[in-house]
Amino acid sequence: MEDATRKFTAIDDRKETREILSSVYDSLKVKGYNPINQLVGYIISEDPTYITNYNNARSLICRLDRDELLQELLVSYLGK
Repeated sequence: MEDATRKFTAIDDRKETREILSSVYDSLKVKGYNPINQLVGYIISEDPTYITNYNNARSLICRLDRDELLQELLVSYLGK
């Protein structure tokens, strides 16, 4: 087993990631879903059926890599 730490490259376009996440959140809310629960389900499983097709939200979220999405959420949460 390799003992070295691998380095992860940061998101190139954080603004686009935020815009996509906000759009998906709004689409889920409009359709009556709990956006937080649905997004958590998607992040854990990477199953796009947790996201509505409304306003093209499903195809938008699929444009994001799950690692990029998690990184953006952590950066926002930690304020760094």
